[in-house]
Amino acid sequence: MNNYLFRPVNIIKIGMLTFVCFLFQPASIISNNMGRFSSPGSLNATTEFTQANAVIGGCNMFPADNIWNTPINSLPLDSHSSDWIDTIGRATGFHMDFGSGTWDGGPIGIPYNVVVGTVPKVNFTFYYPDESDPGPYPMPASPQIEYGSDHHMLVVDSSTCTLYELYDVSTSGGKWYGGSGAIWNLNSNALRPDTWTSADAAGLPILPGLVRYDEVASGVINHALRFTASETNGYIWPARHLTSDDPSSPEIPPMGARFRLKASFDISGYPAQLQVILRAMQVYGIILADNGSDWYVSGVPDERWDNDMLHQMDTLTGDDFEAVDTSGLMADPNSGQAFQVWHWKTFLPLVNIP
Repeated sequence: MNNYLFRPVNIIKIGMLTFVCFLFQPASIISNNMGRFSSPGSLNATTEFTQANAVIGGCNMFPADNIWNTPINSLPLDSHSSDWIDTIGRATGFHMDFGSGTWDGGPIGIPYNVVVGTVPKVNFTFYYPDESDPGPYPMPASPQIEYGSDHHMLVVDSSTCTLYELYDVSTSGGKWYGGSGAIWNLNSNALRPDTWTSADAAGLPILPGLVRYDEVASGVINHALRFTASETNGYIWPARHLTSDDPSSPEIPPMGARFRLKASFDISGYPAQLQVILRAMQVYGIILADNGSDWYVSGVPDERWDNDMLHQMDTLTGDDFEAVDTSGLMADPNSGQAFQVWHWKTFLPLVNIP
């Protein structure tokens, strides 16, 4: 005798209400073909489609049901989508803000460090101390620090699966200084205290949103990507911090806004490595996390990147994207945990990388 389950087939928002539409169907069909809908923390329900978390230093980049790791390809459009895209730039091209070699004298992108618990820790003096975690912070012997103006330093302690992120790092006279610092438990969905910054203006972690070469080479990226825009206004979940607030300008996108590459965008003409990035943009989307150049997508510097290939992504424009309403995923406004809505089109096929 067959067991029957309710399978979600769509999400509909009417005013402040969110409705999930279900189809009553045999459990065998659901688990074998269609994925599932689940509440936070129940991601291990039987399904033949398993989405592996991004892993760095043996640590998952936050739980599987974290908002960074949650597909958004089946979500409804945000009512501000058109205005937000017009503000950032409908005809403005995208740029992959990472690559190989150097630009303007330094590596291109935001690097990260992986350490073990025995690495010495140091104290920082912050110029935003009230919104910073006091530390101390691990300091490798030769730390990799972002060469660009923000001077981010990201460190994963693989012994405890703790992520340390710092903004505007510098040293003088044997002492360390920074703009702000945030410490993240990678096994937790906890957000920053409300209104607090992090090492990023949106109060979000940076590392889980970076494009890494190893992920692209594996054929799949299973998380949202970080991007910047020159103008932002307020913040929405999961962001915690703003840099400007003008209630009379709802056409300016808030920190935390999520966009996706339109499903109708044909990625087949791009090289296999770029298809991995484009597919992630369609399924997991991009999150507005900082002020900076419009439609700049962040990644890790790596000598294996082909910069000429990455420049093929410059053909993308704002018009190829749409903003989505993620409010229906929010389980708790003070948590990054997200309700999981799975659709059969969610599951990313591995792209064969020659």
